[in-house]
Amino acid sequence: MTERLPCHITVAAVIERDGRFLFVEETDDGRHVLNQPAGHLDAEEDLVEAVIREVREETCLDFQPEALLGCDLLALANGAVTLRVAFCGTASEPSHPPARDPAIHALHWLTPDEARRGWPLRSPLVLRTIRRYHDGVRLPLAAAGSLVHAEGP
Repeated sequence: MTERLPCHITVAAVIERDGRFLFVEETDDGRHVLNQPAGHLDAEEDLVEAVIREVREETCLDFQPEALLGCDLLALANGAVTLRVAFCGTASEPSHPPARDPAIHALHWLTPDEARRGWPLRSPLVLRTIRRYHDGVRLPLAAAGSLVHAEGP
């Protein structure tokens, strides 16, 4: 029997305006890195709800998901695996913006080249997701599914 590794589920948002993408600057392992607005799936939340919440918490913007960009697995140094589910869409200023997550140092609108040259990235999935966006990958939001509760015995 093979050992099962811990698996974390995260969501990420690709938001593009005029050829520039929204990145968040955050700290990972003591260094400032760039990432898409992203975070972990919370209990009782489906994937679309999670990405809307994460964008709002990290950027104070209202995210309107338009399509699913796909999923990736990231093997972590500690042996765990992260399943990252990415979406693309648009963002707008809410009428009553919430306070931004204090873990986010700044927001940046950058081209992929600017991001690649000037900053360390949180993971290789950051640019892979933008590449997928540029390649035109778009799955219907319904492909992300929804939270279904198992029926008890």
